[in-house]
Amino acid sequence: MFFLFHGDDTYSKRQFLAKQQAKLGDPEMLALNTAELDGKTVTLAEIKGACNAMPFLAPKRLVLVDDLIKNKPPKELFNGLIAWLPTMPETTNLIFLESKAVSAANKLIKLAAKDKKVGYVKLFERPQGRALEKWISQCVADGGGTIAPRAVNMLAVNVGNDLVALTNEIEKLVVYKNGEQIEAADVEQLSPYAAESSIFMLVDAIGTRNGKTAASLLHEQLTAGVDPFYLFSMIIRQFRLLLQVRECREANMPAKDIASAVGMHPFVAQKLSQQVRNFSLSQLEKIYSHLLNIDVGVKTGKSDMTTSLNLLIATLTK
Repeated sequence: MFFLFHGDDTYSKRQFLAKQQAKLGDPEMLALNTAELDGKTVTLAEIKGACNAMPFLAPKRLVLVDDLIKNKPPKELFNGLIAWLPTMPETTNLIFLESKAVSAANKLIKLAAKDKKVGYVKLFERPQGRALEKWISQCVADGGGTIAPRAVNMLAVNVGNDLVALTNEIEKLVVYKNGEQIEAADVEQLSPYAAESSIFMLVDAIGTRNGKTAASLLHEQLTAGVDPFYLFSMIIRQFRLLLQVRECREANMPAKDIASAVGMHPFVAQKLSQQVRNFSLSQLEKIYSHLLNIDVGVKTGKSDMTTSLNLLIATLTK
């Protein structure tokens, strides 16, 4: 039987796969009966060979093929695969792992729909909106903790649907609270994403020339005891990234390639791509130059950082 696990939620996909593997018996014996094939270079003969091999002292053999459909295999390979799959040995589970969602028109999906004894398809998509908040609450509960709705919302907004990063943050918060409910203040205190989110909002306010909001956000950070030099370093970082993203957009680089070009997580790249619409390339260059002048001024004792930050907000939002 073959399985098609597809979609961009790699985390849940691997979790689900691990659970299925656990059902197949002793992990050491399963490892001896598992073959992993690269969908970019694999041939039909290699897939058949791996699947036709008899399992060694185990009820099942497991064959994993990564991103076969994504790499657009030759028609001869794919059509031959579709024709052969119904005859595959029952002693083998052939699993296709696709990092992107596969079209419903794909022949693999149609084959599975036609005969459920031949194939099984499951879509894994990263949760959004309320589904994401439900996922966070369930992840906390699975870890033995409880979490306030405001804290759930803050994690969803700050971290987004990067489930690996979310899991790490949740584990840290559950351990820290040790049975007590996780509150929004705990997220602010322990999650580095919270500070970054505040910088995103501050820069958004600057971009829309909303001086009142920008000043208020800056005041909140300073009142909370955040080091003004840290705030300034985060603002510099944010505008540097915006400048890099704008340059990529000016060069007509596809949105999907910007994250790797700039060296950041796709979720962050998406937020920056939205934010950069507020600035032209020349504006970003001027702002970045202004930030460097502030840095020099503070380091040479001509001004203090808190005053410089307030003046920066006033200058950029007038």
